[in-house]
Amino acid sequence: QVQLVESGGGLVQAGGSLRLSCAASGRSFSVYAMGWFRQAPGKEREFVASITYNGGRTYYLASLKGRFTISRDNAKNTVYLQMNSLKPEDTAVYFCAAMVGSHYSLEKDYAYWGPGTQVSVSS
Repeated sequence: QVQLVESGGGLVQAGGSLRLSCAASGRSFSVYAMGWFRQAPGKEREFVASITYNGGRTYYLASLKGRFTISRDNAKNTVYLQMNSLKPEDTAVYFCAAMVGSHYSLEKDYAYWGPGTQVSVSS
């Protein structure tokens, strides 16, 4: 099992940037592909980005590619989400998760979740 805790959320103006971090503890972090999801008020949780266990490949929600960047540092047991040019519609609780299945964008293929961090973007 792996425990995950997100940090780095907050309130930012439209056009600003935030970098989210997800620190892992427990079983070996480096064996897991990792993902970020988000849930806006009144909406279902949606896939944001994912990264393979060694950082070799990344995947993004198509509408976010170019603004968001996922990365990881296995030596620090941490995965990051750099978010640039933020928009009010990016407001959501952001979750990191460890993948145990094979579909990078499917919530059901992630077994371990952090509690989430709130990102609010003002217009």
